Amino acid sequence: MKRRKWKAYAFWIALPEIVGAVSGLLTRTGTKRYAELLVKPPLSPPGVVFPIVWAILYALMGVGAARVWLTPVSGPRRRAIALFFVQLAFNFFWSIIFFGAQSYLGALVWLIVMWIFILSMTLSFRRLDRPAAYLQIPYLVWVAFAGYLNAGVWLLNR
Repeated sequence: MKRRKWKAYAFWIALPEIVGAVSGLLTRTGTKRYAELLVKPPLSPPGVVFPIVWAILYALMGVGAARVWLTPVSGPRRRAIALFFVQLAFNFFWSIIFFGAQSYLGALVWLIVMWIFILSMTLSFRRLDRPAAYLQIPYLVWVAFAGYLNAGVWLLNR
């Protein structure tokens, strides 16, 4: 039983970490442009902060998903896991829209929808496992902050 739990945690933590890494690799050029050329809003953290924060957030996301996955099979569990995958896909494509396509307004709209999916996922997690939901709060806060940064970049670089 414990071995199975360990495998579940390993899978659910690795999944968002890999998704984030692939997204980062696909947007390296755009990320460099962001760091060097764009006017950024006040409170923009240094570039080194982003991969550190995202690695932590992906791990928390994965731990929460593992906790939900380990609850008894049910309709609410299926919905929570589906929302996990939807928000993770939105997360993946936000970087491509923002850094790759340099569509800052499009990325902002995408991010708002993503935040709604993250909130929905968090509320679904809460119905099954409160700690799993609490683990998503830093993610919700960071994505809200990313919305501020995204809006600032859009407004300052039109």
